[in-house]
Amino acid sequence: MSNAPVDTGRRRFLTWTTAVVGAVGAGYAAVPFIASWNPSAKAKIAGAPVQVDISKLETGQLILVKWRGKPVWVVKRSQEVLDNLGKHDDKLRDPGSDEGQQPDYAKNPTRSIKPEIFLAVGICTHLGCSPTYLKGDFAQQVEGINYGFFCPCHGSTYDMAGRVFQNVPAPLNLVVPNHYYVDETTILVGLNEGEATA
Repeated sequence: MSNAPVDTGRRRFLTWTTAVVGAVGAGYAAVPFIASWNPSAKAKIAGAPVQVDISKLETGQLILVKWRGKPVWVVKRSQEVLDNLGKHDDKLRDPGSDEGQQPDYAKNPTRSIKPEIFLAVGICTHLGCSPTYLKGDFAQQVEGINYGFFCPCHGSTYDMAGRVFQNVPAPLNLVVPNHYYVDETTILVGLNEGEATA
């Protein structure tokens, strides 16, 4: 055992130096770890809003865009279709769109901002199949109604406002995504008006 005096100043200096080097090292290790929690660029793009140009959309036409990996339909409805929307409410499961499949601004008889333009996520609310748009021959599925959406997987049917008919497997109306009109011919799908696009 040595009887040499203990240099407490040097010991304190080494302790503090070790603590500082350890803290800096922990910081360098933590930054990439915490950064890994952020979504990747690919994930950010997948969830990003999508612009839809409807300038060439014709009456009766459906265009499909992808948003968050899901098909979104944009349909231009005719005046005949709009006139007939309220005539079959007694055949619908949720005619007033009381369930939450649409933003408040689309909680109306046409389930849209502009009556002639309808947007919906093209996925059946039963088991996730993609319904088919039938124009003219939808009456084979629902008597007296010429236009609508038919899911071939299990026979669910929706009207031209995406409202589900009674006595089919689908429990809910089609989902209407958040969207707004940037101008007369451009729709931004994925955001409500006034929300940031960051």
